[in-house]
Amino acid sequence: MIKNIADIRRDYSHKKLSEKDVNENPITQFGNWWEEAVHSKIDEVNAMTLATASQDGLPSARIVLMKGFNEKGFVFFTNYESYKGRQLAENPKACLVVFWKELERQVRITGLVEKIRAEESDEYFNSRPEASRIGAWASPQSRVIESRHWIDEKFNELVNKMEGTDIKRPPHWGGYLVKPVEIEFWQGRPSRLHDRIQYSLDENGFWKIERLAP
Repeated sequence: MIKNIADIRRDYSHKKLSEKDVNENPITQFGNWWEEAVHSKIDEVNAMTLATASQDGLPSARIVLMKGFNEKGFVFFTNYESYKGRQLAENPKACLVVFWKELERQVRITGLVEKIRAEESDEYFNSRPEASRIGAWASPQSRVIESRHWIDEKFNELVNKMEGTDIKRPPHWGGYLVKPVEIEFWQGRPSRLHDRIQYSLDENGFWKIERLAP
């Protein structure tokens, strides 16, 4: 048994990250790392931490699944009335963290958040398994409920009502786009002297590349 949590440590040594080697566009650079992660067969490769904050600055973080990325930003889906949805309504800014421990890599994405178009949310919702679509109707996400039995009953009731029908997307459920203003790529290195390359979006829409101290 480990006696002291502070004694848990691991030295990183797999790869390096240099300003000379990264792409001038952070989305392209993310795409390069994404392909490596996918080919490495990492479990839940699209899992990421989503950090939000209320208008008064109270932070909250949880794991969500990235469902797409392009030049505009990074997409995830959720219940708009959930706690994160309510925080984003008050303060439409967020930070995403993708951590691929097998590659000793982390990407931190800070940006502004907006809902994606309803048609895009419909398209993704319709691609989900039937049970997941029903679950989106059944769960008042983040709200206090009386018991597990209550949500199971609610779900089963809707299964009996909706199963085999054309299940439409609930109006309170859909996608968000995180439009990055800053992206940091972190590569683990020995002796905790990690490589950190940061892209910052300037007022003219160009990305500035800088190295950060580990």
